[in-house]
Amino acid sequence: MQNNNLKDKTYLGQRSYQFALMVISFIDKLPRQDMTCQIIARQLLRSATSVGANIVEAQAGSTKRDFTNFYTHALKSANESVFWLRLLKDSKKAPALEYEKPIDEAMQLAKLLGASILTLKGRR
Repeated sequence: MQNNNLKDKTYLGQRSYQFALMVISFIDKLPRQDMTCQIIARQLLRSATSVGANIVEAQAGSTKRDFTNFYTHALKSANESVFWLRLLKDSKKAPALEYEKPIDEAMQLAKLLGASILTLKGRR
């Protein structure tokens, strides 16, 4: 059982890292001269990289409560990333970009984190 738990943690950490790289690549394609895009891009970069950073912190946590709290912060950051990505998409500031893949990945990470939090709290 311990080994499966470790694999799940590693998988989520790797997946969140890949998500951060995906968002960095996405942001690099946004119009640099558009102030609105750049402000939203900064917010998106913070939230997207925060997902993985909080997962790493959770894994270093000393208690189950620490672990759960960091996963909760990661979940909030994933949801915030969805918000910023949808805002960019719906504002049509950069209509030629592929929004669906990063939005979908952020939503999948949020679902995985939510399920993990429920399990940690014994509600699943």
